[in-house]
Amino acid sequence: MNIKDAATLSGLPAKTIRYYEEIGLLRPARGANGYRSFGEREAAKLVFLARARGLGFSIEDCRSLLSLYEDRSRASADVRALAEERLVEIDRKIQELQGLRATLSTLVQRCHGDDRPDCPILEDLAGRPAADAPVTARSDDSAAAAR
Repeated sequence: MNIKDAATLSGLPAKTIRYYEEIGLLRPARGANGYRSFGEREAAKLVFLARARGLGFSIEDCRSLLSLYEDRSRASADVRALAEERLVEIDRKIQELQGLRATLSTLVQRCHGDDRPDCPILEDLAGRPAADAPVTARSDDSAAAAR
């Protein structure tokens, strides 16, 4: 099959497939015309790589996983160790995202979202965290004077 067919089968863009070839993750055959020719084995590797990348494995992890996949004398413990490392990284990212969410949620709650120019969100982004005390409402006259 050609690269377009391999891309359709694997769900990977042709550009990604060319990149994987360039870095040595797969080596499709070349016809007399110089075009890539993907057999069942290469197509299976592409599907494997698409799934592994979808689970967040790095290129180097994918290289290791492919090597283990092709080694019929492998120990499943080696595969499990790679997957466990990935789980630890995912858990770390989840914690980081939960912290980001909490911070942003607090900033959104502090922002009045009205016509006044003061905005705790912008102050925080500028590196000037808003005071913990709630912002007091201004009258229309003082808000206009502040503009």
